Amino acid sequence: MLDPRIYRNGLMVVVVAVIVSAFSLGSQAAPLTATLVPDAFNGAAAYGTMQSLARQYPDRPPGSSADASIADYVAGSLSHAGFLVQRSEFQAQTVEGSRTLENVVGTLAGTTPGAIVIVAHRDAAHPGSTADLSGTGVLLALAQVLSQQTQQRSVVLVSTSGQVGAAGAAQLVGNLPGPVDAVIVLGDMAGLQVRSPVVVPWSDGQLVAPPLLRNTVTAALAAQTNISAHDESLGGQFLHLAFPLDASEQRPFVDGGEPAVLVSASGARMPAADEPTSPAQIGGFGRTILASISALESGPTVPPPSSYLRWAGKLIPAWAVRLLVLALILPVLGATVDGLARARRRGHRVGRWLLWVLSACLPFALAALAVVGLRAVGAIDVAPPGPVGGDALTLPGRAVAILVGLGCLIAAGLTIRWRIGRHLWGAAPPPAPPEPVPNGHTRARSRRAAVSDDPASPGAAAALLLVLCAVALVLWLANPFAAALLVPALHLWMWVIAPERRPRTPWAVLLFLLGLVPGALAAVYYAAVLGLGVAPAAWNAVLMLAGGPVSLISALEWSVVLGCVVSLAAMIVRIARQPRADPPETPITVRGPITYAGPGSLGGTRSTLRR
Repeated sequence: MLDPRIYRNGLMVVVVAVIVSAFSLGSQAAPLTATLVPDAFNGAAAYGTMQSLARQYPDRPPGSSADASIADYVAGSLSHAGFLVQRSEFQAQTVEGSRTLENVVGTLAGTTPGAIVIVAHRDAAHPGSTADLSGTGVLLALAQVLSQQTQQRSVVLVSTSGQVGAAGAAQLVGNLPGPVDAVIVLGDMAGLQVRSPVVVPWSDGQLVAPPLLRNTVTAALAAQTNISAHDESLGGQFLHLAFPLDASEQRPFVDGGEPAVLVSASGARMPAADEPTSPAQIGGFGRTILASISALESGPTVPPPSSYLRWAGKLIPAWAVRLLVLALILPVLGATVDGLARARRRGHRVGRWLLWVLSACLPFALAALAVVGLRAVGAIDVAPPGPVGGDALTLPGRAVAILVGLGCLIAAGLTIRWRIGRHLWGAAPPPAPPEPVPNGHTRARSRRAAVSDDPASPGAAAALLLVLCAVALVLWLANPFAAALLVPALHLWMWVIAPERRPRTPWAVLLFLLGLVPGALAAVYYAAVLGLGVAPAAWNAVLMLAGGPVSLISALEWSVVLGCVVSLAAMIVRIARQPRADPPETPITVRGPITYAGPGSLGGTRSTLRR
């Protein structure tokens, strides 16, 4: 029931969107340069502070007595360097459960409005973890250097706790003295293992740190170390905006509208507990931060975060991506609406198949609601306010039980749905009896004659495409990057279930699997970025839904997508069981050059020759 002409005409909109997107590419801002030589940074002192604190406090989980003791040490050092120190305690969720954490804020006033904020955590998820204290060592060494200089903008040095989930950073966002020009979060400053990207710009949503800040820090890093900060690939950037699951501490600041980046040798992941450290490495990173502060405090105002992609030195704005994704959805949507109207005119039922498709979403939606309920009753008591990397994620016995229970709930729901569907929707309706006419012949009772009504019918195909297009548009309104992951499935699966042009079973299965490739690539990418296996990745998803980074609305939207996947698999099985009808032989009704037999062969003609 799908008209290819409508689909082809809709592709003209895609051509226009591609042309508009090509003209939307913009140039990046040039990096700011430092006005002071950063050689004043004492890398040996920073390395010594890191080693001393690591030996004295080897086990320092968030909210522990060791964490509080380091906070006292940082506050005393900042006060001794001439900073105005403020301390704030708060209750937050961590990997250890609900704990009382503390932020230590030291402010060095400048001569003009604006502030440059440097943030470093002091806790660690595992005992040892010397490299996790390198940011604190750099922070205190910066305090000694900056206290001897006159700053145009204020410099704020902050020591936080609760790095896993970024609880301390999230608490700090609403309490920073404004206006804030830039935020630089210090991660692993001394580890020898370097992972890209060293400069991390992501947020909890679609906002990204401005190119001016990223380029300034990247240029300083290249000048002071032998490390080149490479950007992630275009696909990696796209997935970060489609699924904002970064586990590093700069993301609450960017999400709150502050220009912020993380600088870390380990990238977005935590350094290993036994990561070897180097005085030369911490010295190079310390000079990088000092050079960045010098460039930012004497330069122009840094713009706020925005949504964009970087490709070949150019910026692709988010509105161009939104336009292109909508243009790619419209051809399938137009063909679906036309196919829906054709199916209804020919007597195929669509409403019941809409319910059939949506019923496949219920098991996944119930699992999402079960996670929220388990969190409400306290069965899930550890839910940090952000993703947890594989370096800090543990799978206790309760977590395994919850995952098994959720899996059984989904399996049971799909089984019940299959059994009920066999009785309610699986059988075809009886043919309508013919209507007698006066001359003794019979004719159909109505134009809406009874037709086959099973998962392989045109009505089921129209219902599935209608639900899939609807959820794609809903996702597009909230996040066009996430909706783009459904575009291949829309265009490929349309031909799998098109009644007139269904491919053979092997090709149908291939098109079905190709439509799942974007989602599979996203899962593999994040498993590699966060260092997660299959079970830890599933538990991380449960924690994000329980802790709040993933909203219940988003979980329900993707439940609909999974229900469409299950429904399409059932339709392919039903289509494969149907015998393929041979095309009917069409009798020759018009004579052509090959079958022409001379004058008179067409019948009813007379020769014009004289006898």
